[in-house]
Amino acid sequence: MKKRFDMEDLDCANCAAKMEAAIKKIDGVKDATVSFMAQKLTIEAEEEDFDRIMKEAVKAVKKVDSDCSIVL
Repeated sequence: MKKRFDMEDLDCANCAAKMEAAIKKIDGVKDATVSFMAQKLTIEAEEEDFDRIMKEAVKAVKKVDSDCSIVL
């Protein structure tokens, strides 16, 4: 299952790449993309894992850029 989320205050393409790499490392994530231009995050994972994955993704995003957030 794929889900798309808006992102707020994503300031640079380099940060987006770092966030994408970190989210892809989360256990259960099949694929992830962070688009700096569209300010979007797309995650593909099993539906039953999404709550846990999103909590970890929020932490990963904050670790790269504390001002950026995922609109859940």
